[in-house]
Amino acid sequence: MKVIFNKSSLKPQVVKPVISLGVFDGLHRAHARIIRRLIKEAKRLKRKSMVVTFWPHPQNESNIYSLSQRLSLLERYGIDLCLILEFNSHLRNMPAENFIKQILFKKINPAAIIIGRNFTFGKNTQGDCSMLNQLCSKKGIKLVVVPLTFYKERLISSNYIRFLIRQARFEEVEKLLGRKFCVCGRVIQGSRRGRLLGFPTANIYSEQEILPGDGVYGVSIALERKRYSGICYIGKKPTFSQHTGVSDKESQDRTIEVHIFNFKRSLYGDNVKIQFIKKLRKERKFTSTQNLANQIKKDILRLGSS
Repeated sequence: MKVIFNKSSLKPQVVKPVISLGVFDGLHRAHARIIRRLIKEAKRLKRKSMVVTFWPHPQNESNIYSLSQRLSLLERYGIDLCLILEFNSHLRNMPAENFIKQILFKKINPAAIIIGRNFTFGKNTQGDCSMLNQLCSKKGIKLVVVPLTFYKERLISSNYIRFLIRQARFEEVEKLLGRKFCVCGRVIQGSRRGRLLGFPTANIYSEQEILPGDGVYGVSIALERKRYSGICYIGKKPTFSQHTGVSDKESQDRTIEVHIFNFKRSLYGDNVKIQFIKKLRKERKFTSTQNLANQIKKDILRLGSS
């Protein structure tokens, strides 16, 4: 898949592609339905398939997937091209009709457009399917509007999936995403306090913005084509204070730490994928680090017996 970061770079690379527009955050089952329809129409017209997406998120939402993860998923679906439009103040304040005429028609010049029923665009989201249909009809451009997708009578949406992730309702998230919820990230240098407690952890830096709530989770870790079991902590380390060497800034930062069972190798710089299985408990502040260590042992035993 070819990725284009600037609409000015389009010509003369692409001739009348079949396009679909949207944030596609999460690339959930409703998005997948649109993508499949896009690919089908592109093949029928013998044109390139193109996804036009936006970064950062137009509604300032916490992203379910980082941009690189979204691009990777789109490539797996078989999309030919992805145009990323920087969602800046200029684009935010552009009237919907101007967006259609100046960017869609003039810069991209599509053979057909595939959108979801609830797609909106332009300043104050004034543009919708009806407006796009009227303008496409005048230009002779085919518009395909994909119906909304429901699961058990509930509309599948990125907003609802964000709510479920924060609530640690991972089985429901999987049904709506069409895949298990994972957090991807790179292992970075940490404070090594987990090692002192007897449970060495890998500190994860992730570009993903949406995370489950603070607490301890049973997880599965994908690393180098192998999968390991472990526990994951997300939170601000309330048990540690200035007396244990935690700075004011560090105590305010939200961290992701993973303890991998029966694993001893250093992981610094490696990329890992953390699949969340279940929440074991909420974050707690313990009276001592020894009490914290005892609780971690109980967490691991509980995970093993579940």
